[in-house]
Amino acid sequence: MSEAVAEPSRTTTEVSVHPATGGAGAPRGSGFWVVGAVLVLLMLSSSVPSALYVLYQQKWDLSSGTITVVFALYAVTVLAGLLLFGSLSDTLGRRPVLGTGLVLAIVSMALFAGAQGLGLLLAARAVQGLAVGLATGAMGAALLELGPASRPALGAQVNSAGPTIGIGLGGIGAGLLVQYAPAPTVLSYLLLIGAFAVTLVGVVRMPESAPGAGGRLRVVPHRIHVPAGARGRFLVLVLTIVAVWSVGGFYLSLGPHLALSLLRSTNYLVGGATVALLAGAATVAQLMLGRTAALRTAVLGLLGMLTGLGTVLLALGLGSAPVFLVATAVLGCGWGAAFLGAFRALSGLAEPAHRGELTAAVYVFAYLAMSVPAVLAGMLTNIHGLHRTSVGFMAAVAAVCAVALLATVRLAARTRAEGSAA
Repeated sequence: MSEAVAEPSRTTTEVSVHPATGGAGAPRGSGFWVVGAVLVLLMLSSSVPSALYVLYQQKWDLSSGTITVVFALYAVTVLAGLLLFGSLSDTLGRRPVLGTGLVLAIVSMALFAGAQGLGLLLAARAVQGLAVGLATGAMGAALLELGPASRPALGAQVNSAGPTIGIGLGGIGAGLLVQYAPAPTVLSYLLLIGAFAVTLVGVVRMPESAPGAGGRLRVVPHRIHVPAGARGRFLVLVLTIVAVWSVGGFYLSLGPHLALSLLRSTNYLVGGATVALLAGAATVAQLMLGRTAALRTAVLGLLGMLTGLGTVLLALGLGSAPVFLVATAVLGCGWGAAFLGAFRALSGLAEPAHRGELTAAVYVFAYLAMSVPAVLAGMLTNIHGLHRTSVGFMAAVAAVCAVALLATVRLAARTRAEGSAA
């Protein structure tokens, strides 16, 4: 999600499926799994650079601030692509939009593979973000439309778990290649070019599922709007989104460097494994809490985040690598649950006809939270060092989590009272 866990790149769009377009009455099982593979691969490719950032820093003498700018550029371009082209597949169709997204992903991988300095690295990240932003709406809708009729919840489950699975696999896979394979800044991307080419063939051959497919090219930016009656609840829930994606941005940009520092290791697998541990724990939590009420899930997630952040601070104080790894796992569980609960609660604040507008507002907060604090942390790292900056960052996010927890508990109590009164 985005380089995001339970990447913010998820859709809550409700779709009506027309049998003639590849919906409920058409053979669609293979198309569903092709789209699922595209989702995982795009998220996987977004986390591969995270495992390579330390290597880029050493190879090209880049500062931590520069690395976080590279990371933030991805988040900004995902948001731009999502807001500008998020509804494009409703008129053109899922297949052409997904195909274009995959072509852009291949171009971005080629730019990464050929990068010899900061310029092409920035260009690659920008094209990659645009590819993910363009494809996100089409993937989310297609998974709902092409899901097996016998398992109606499967589309939503893949939408939820796919991003964190991809991010986790990307972190550990890139770490392995960087440490043990030749040409580490090239090989990962060449393998992804091959994988994207295979899925592109699958997309070309899959059934079209969009009811309005075949229309004219028309770019209609997502309107950003929060219904007046829902603004109080939105402000409460968006605090959780900000806390979640501030942590995600930090781990995906500076997390590998911090892990290597605490472990006093030069093994690049450690950096990728840290990202994989956070994303893997988030996936487990989301799967376990998939049927739990949204606000309850958010509260449990925030408690987990507070516990994890407190343990990270303890690890930094002790300089303990084992405690840091345990803290990352606990934080990941809270991170995944908090996002799942908050996003589900937010998606219910608007009528289906206006849900896209509300979702767009959530995306803006999510991607800003993922990018801006990470850039600030990177700049402060250049001044105060990674350790002191990490302590300050985690303490600040813990404070946001505490406020969000108190506000969400009050919201849950008020919601229960309103339900009882009704």
